[in-house]
Amino acid sequence: MTKEPTAHHLNSMELPSPSKLKSSLSFTHTLLILCTVGIWGTNFVIMKNTVNIMPPLMLAALRFFFTLMPAVFFVSRPKVGWKNLMGYGLSIGVVQFGCLYIAVNGHITPGLASLVVQTQVIFTIGLSVYLNSERLRAYQFFALVLAVLGLMVIGLHADAQSSLMGLSLTVIAALGWATGNIFSKNAIGVNMVSYVVWSTVFSVPVLLCMSLYFEGVQSFASQLVSLTWQTWFAVLWQSWANTIFGYGIWGWLLARYTAVSVAPFALLVPVFGMGASAILLDESLPLWKIGAATLVIAAMLLNTFGAKVLSSFAKRNE
Repeated sequence: MTKEPTAHHLNSMELPSPSKLKSSLSFTHTLLILCTVGIWGTNFVIMKNTVNIMPPLMLAALRFFFTLMPAVFFVSRPKVGWKNLMGYGLSIGVVQFGCLYIAVNGHITPGLASLVVQTQVIFTIGLSVYLNSERLRAYQFFALVLAVLGLMVIGLHADAQSSLMGLSLTVIAALGWATGNIFSKNAIGVNMVSYVVWSTVFSVPVLLCMSLYFEGVQSFASQLVSLTWQTWFAVLWQSWANTIFGYGIWGWLLARYTAVSVAPFALLVPVFGMGASAILLDESLPLWKIGAATLVIAAMLLNTFGAKVLSSFAKRNE
């Protein structure tokens, strides 16, 4: 019986060539990816409860500090330039999660945040078109229109729980995620666990300085000494389960399966997020919210499967 590879020895493993990528996930790997998106989705509830206890930038700083420590002593630095690592670390650590934590701190409900942040797919396309001169196809443009309509529905229903400020911050977080995708896309063949860990060398100092400046040195110190074990567990869950395990498994599977086999599972993140928020936080699910979710998820599905559908349709008409 072959033992499944674990994160600590992934550096020694060779990645298959693009022509050898598998297109169908095994049962075990399907469970792994479902576990990953389940952790990512339900984490929005944990995130909300934690920022009710400590300042959001402090949480972000602690999350990435414990992503860096002690893992940095056990994984070698990825073979990628420092500029790439810095770009990824600042995009994901500072822009994505810095803005996201501030947003869920009273400016947007966790369920909606888990949905809106998935617009990172659209931003990723836009950045690829602009930076890499990739051609925007008609179905991708239509997917962009659907996503924008979904965001407009959310914006029109902004209230005390989900304000325009919260929506804007979450959209900026999605842009940060997309920017990080561009940097990681250019880090071809590197181990994602070491890549994520070493990128936090750049995000931790920035987040720490921002927390001390905007939230106060005295607040940081007093909060730090008064944290309960439950709060520490929530922080470490953000660091180890969401960041190291989640991004490590995601990257490991993307290196072995075609993107179209793996990427669509990200669409389950808002399903888990909105479901957990409704069950655990009593977040309401009115018709407008379901409609907005339908538009955004439809946009993601169209972007993911549009080329395959058009290709199949063209072959049938030959």
